[in-house]
Amino acid sequence: MTGRFFRIPFNSIRFKLIVGVVLITVPLSLLLIYTNYYAIGVVRSQVADSNKKMMSLYMGQIDEQLRFAESYLMGLTIAEADFTGIENKVSESERIFALSRLSNRITENMLNFKSVDGFFIYSVPNQYYLNAFREVTNYAERESVRNFIEDETGKATPNLPINRWYVQEIGEKYYLLRTIKVSDTYVGTWILFDNLMMPLNLIGLGENGEALFTTNNGVPLVNAEIVRDNRLDVNKNLQHYYLSGDAHRYLVVGEKSAVGNFNLIALIPDEQILRNLPILRNIVNCILIGVLILLPVCLLLLRKTVLLPINRLILAMKRIKDGNLDMRIQSFRTSDEFQLVYETFNNMMSQIQELRIHVYEEQMNKQKAELQHLQLQINPHFYLNSLNIMHTLARAKNYALIEEMAQCLVGYFRYMFRSNLTFVSVQEELQHVRNYLRIQELRFPNHLQCTIHVPDYLLRTPIPPLVVQTFVENAIKHAVTMDEPVLLTIDMELDDAAVAPTLKITIQDTGPGFPEDVLEGFRSGTQMTSTQGEHIGIWNVQQRLLLLYQSRAEISFANSASGGAVIVITLPLQPDMEKGERL
Repeated sequence: MTGRFFRIPFNSIRFKLIVGVVLITVPLSLLLIYTNYYAIGVVRSQVADSNKKMMSLYMGQIDEQLRFAESYLMGLTIAEADFTGIENKVSESERIFALSRLSNRITENMLNFKSVDGFFIYSVPNQYYLNAFREVTNYAERESVRNFIEDETGKATPNLPINRWYVQEIGEKYYLLRTIKVSDTYVGTWILFDNLMMPLNLIGLGENGEALFTTNNGVPLVNAEIVRDNRLDVNKNLQHYYLSGDAHRYLVVGEKSAVGNFNLIALIPDEQILRNLPILRNIVNCILIGVLILLPVCLLLLRKTVLLPINRLILAMKRIKDGNLDMRIQSFRTSDEFQLVYETFNNMMSQIQELRIHVYEEQMNKQKAELQHLQLQINPHFYLNSLNIMHTLARAKNYALIEEMAQCLVGYFRYMFRSNLTFVSVQEELQHVRNYLRIQELRFPNHLQCTIHVPDYLLRTPIPPLVVQTFVENAIKHAVTMDEPVLLTIDMELDDAAVAPTLKITIQDTGPGFPEDVLEGFRSGTQMTSTQGEHIGIWNVQQRLLLLYQSRAEISFANSASGGAVIVITLPLQPDMEKGERL
């Protein structure tokens, strides 16, 4: 007993799948994870070191150019005779000649500065502005710098740092400026960061990699879109590389400027770094070769232990779905779990088949009782009106009409007494309708006219009893008055445009039509009845058709353009007579 309880289920599908998956996937997964992380770390470190050196080299060149430009500005303010003598010139002509020589001098010296975009000299008292610039700059950029210098120096307390290089936003662009003040004259140089980026565009940082300048507070000075779109953090310590970004991660390396409050940063896409890993590629190739060798064996094992048993179960379910409840799964040599499933499935189908027979019989009895109850509710409501008409004709001694009235009532009640049948012919239904209409014509003389159009080949078509008569009765009840005559039309035709031919019955009157709330109730299928029982006959017809035809019969309600009510009934041409007899 104890031995059986602790017996290892070697033949169970769970044991086979677990052992197979563990033996194949665990060693390969561990090896792949280890090599993957190791290779990623090595490649990231190498890429970061290489780009760090590149950023440091380029930033060193930029700082050297900035120091050179700063030294030139200092020398210009101290040693240049024309500059030092400008403020002391008494003669205007001498000042103009000095300015001209000074402008030529700084223009000639611009060739010695590759990173600087322009020099300027601005005297606040005399409001003269000299500038020299590279051809790479445009007029709008030069005017932006000039307007900024003139606006700032015109303030009571100018906000121009004069002891260092500083980043300044002018318009929608960022500039790097260095300003020196001598008396009331400002000498300075400016660099547009967009132009400073030009040599960096030649650096290969990958397809989506970018280089950019930022302030010490992490504000991007160029290429701000890549920082904003990927939510990159460029305000961390640049001594070491780090990863940043949401959907797309980037390796961030950079270098701080030694002379200004800005940084140079390289953004390398992490996926670009890991795209070409030779070691990892070789490992993956080896894994693929091993998988290709083991895959056929695993597939054969999986097919024998799992796929074939499941396929037998699915095949049996498909046949049962098609209606073959006698289907059973034969016994095969397979895993213990599938053998248990097969036995349980066969026992379950046997019980379902027996239960289905019992449920079907109970459902038939219930539908028969419900249908008979609904038909009893359709008994006519015009007993008193008919007796009143007979009394009126008797007082008028109109014996011919009394005889005709009596014959119509006899035919009417004879049909009603046999209306518990499930189906009658179209001819019998129409004869019953004619008897009812004749009685109503005697009730509303000269105010009711009816036309019936039915092909002869449809007279033997089986339909549920009282279907047409119910809507005729409803039309007369709500449409016929003593004010205006009403025309009632009944048309039947064969509709063979669908897959299965149907009988289309159209009942139309020239009365006021259905109110909108009643139409909505009919279309939604709710029971639209009042305390007087109005429209209960229509609701009963809907329920009867639902019991007899399920979803194959349709009734549509509408109002015609002239305002009258239009009812269209669509019935299968050949109903399930066998089901009707059982009902």
